[in-house]
Amino acid sequence: MTDLGPVAWPPAPIRTERLVLRAPEARDRAAVIELLASPEVHTYLGGPRLREELEREMPGAPGPRSGLFIVDLDGAMIGQIMLTKDTGHLRHAAGRAELGYLFLPESWGRGYAAEACAAALDWFAGALPGEPVVLATQTANARSMRLAAKLGFIEAERFEAYGAEQWFGVWSSPVRATESTGRGRSPRG
Repeated sequence: MTDLGPVAWPPAPIRTERLVLRAPEARDRAAVIELLASPEVHTYLGGPRLREELEREMPGAPGPRSGLFIVDLDGAMIGQIMLTKDTGHLRHAAGRAELGYLFLPESWGRGYAAEACAAALDWFAGALPGEPVVLATQTANARSMRLAAKLGFIEAERFEAYGAEQWFGVWSSPVRATESTGRGRSPRG
């Protein structure tokens, strides 16, 4: 993955009704390792990484990365969102901004992923107006499919990769009234 081009990173923390999207901090290390080692989280992502391997690779604080938001609930990390330009792990996404998200299982089912991803997409639309965002997920991942629909991703195609059917969707930021007419505010803000 590469950075988001002309966007200064990290941005100021993004606050939603319940969450804060922010850069990684030293206090996130244990939660990041838990997230990456979780079999539940990685059911549709090729399986979890070994905890011992992660402990060795991340001896200190998780490093900052352009496009990586830590999702914070009441001072604790519950997940992460990635908005990055894809370098071609999937030919469908090459060169486009791709949304990725991982949340600890204990945070599932409470709407945190939708709230955090919507805030990240709103931020992205302001930072890079008019650029679409893509998302790929296995069709077997019903939760991810529902989240993509809720966020407004439109199916572009389905294809086979990594031994499973994949769903590929595109999200287009709303055209802000100031961009199209030179007056007013966008419907989102």
